[in-house]
Amino acid sequence: MEADFSEMRNELQSRDALWRRIQLECQQLHTELLKIREYKDMQEIQIKHQSSCVQITEQLENKNAELLLLAQSQEHHREELNKIRNHLYQEEQSHRSEQERMKTVISDLTEELHQKEITIATIMEKASLLERQLKMELEIKDKLLAKQQLLDFRYKVVKSENTHLKEMV
Repeated sequence: MEADFSEMRNELQSRDALWRRIQLECQQLHTELLKIREYKDMQEIQIKHQSSCVQITEQLENKNAELLLLAQSQEHHREELNKIRNHLYQEEQSHRSEQERMKTVISDLTEELHQKEITIATIMEKASLLERQLKMELEIKDKLLAKQQLLDFRYKVVKSENTHLKEMV
């Protein structure tokens, strides 16, 4: 996209240079036209050579025709420059809009990531707490199981003694 902008700027600069050359030529032609008019006026006052006047008049008409063509060309170039400027402006606006949209998306994604990080931290904290609670419950159950086994063993010993005592009685 930057290459397109650069190309458009280069084209715009090229057309501006062409426009300046055309203006310079117009000024030169205008100066030349003024000189021709002065020369024509001098010829009319002196009326030495009728053919020179006709030739100068033809030249003047040719220069006028050239000036008209240059003015038309100048207007055409001005319109093209305006079109290019408008297109460049639209492209820049589009680029700015796209940048703003991307900034918004990045901001939204960053916020979403932040929320997920908070959620993960909360879950990890709860998991750690549950793990500690589970370890404590396992320890309690292990102690209870050990007591139960001890009681079972004592019960069997007492039962065995009872059975032995019954047999002896």
